[in-house]
Amino acid sequence: MAAMSPKRFKSVQKYYGQLVLGPPGAGKTTYCGKMSELLRKLGRNVVVINLDPANDVTSYKPDIDIRQLIALEEVMDQHNLGPNGALLYCMEFLEKNIDWLLNQINGENYTNYIFDLPGQVELYCHHKSLSNIFTELGSVGNLQFCVVHLVDSHHCSDAGKFIAALMLSLSAMLKIGLPHINLLTKADLLKKHMDKLQFGIDFYTEVLDLNYLLDSLDTDAFTSKYKKLNSAFVSIIEDYSLVTFQLVNLFKTESLLNIRKLVDKSNGYVFKAEEGRHINSMLACAMGVSEPIDIDDLE
Repeated sequence: MAAMSPKRFKSVQKYYGQLVLGPPGAGKTTYCGKMSELLRKLGRNVVVINLDPANDVTSYKPDIDIRQLIALEEVMDQHNLGPNGALLYCMEFLEKNIDWLLNQINGENYTNYIFDLPGQVELYCHHKSLSNIFTELGSVGNLQFCVVHLVDSHHCSDAGKFIAALMLSLSAMLKIGLPHINLLTKADLLKKHMDKLQFGIDFYTEVLDLNYLLDSLDTDAFTSKYKKLNSAFVSIIEDYSLVTFQLVNLFKTESLLNIRKLVDKSNGYVFKAEEGRHINSMLACAMGVSEPIDIDDLE
């Protein structure tokens, strides 16, 4: 394709983005659709971007779609690659042709961009293309990002799965190096199966004393064989002391509004400069105050 030079962005303009990450099945596409609907009802300009070249069926209509540039199945056929190898190829291709994306990221000041990203962990834990793309979008496109990392809450029902989810979240936070919000999705299902949890919900959301999880692993015939490894994982998580979770029900407006507040603080939208109001906005943020919203109007 012919090379395109990126449009020059006005330095005074700012755009705000959410990078939606998480393993397959965690609810990323649903989150992107529901959050974009909510923000539009709040009167914001929203652009949803599908950056998953394998995602040909979405619950929302993407405003920008990587599949218009490159599609996973075509790469697999043309280069005889498996799905994971083809996905890495697609991300490297997008990195080399970043101007294609930069030329489409333009809008009114304070536009909110929601990026629906692939679920393969290796893309952001062991590969640099996505990180390089985010850096370019931030520096050239004037985009202020936060990461929204989704994890299925069913992981709380098993000590080993929950530690794995913690390690995944911590790895993403350290590798990407952006403001980060961790969500436990499908909260409605979790609350229906409280009897399967060994501890209260606060234990999992606040990531309290993980030694209790080690005790649970020691009683399991399989995981007890890896006692030292489990202990090392717990030690790493507690030493960094970075990971906490927010419960979210993607089909409840009130739950989404709570996440919207966190996102606005993380990517800086809450501080957006309006003449004479930015100081009040900062004070309101510090005090946890937001403009009153009638939830019934958003349903």
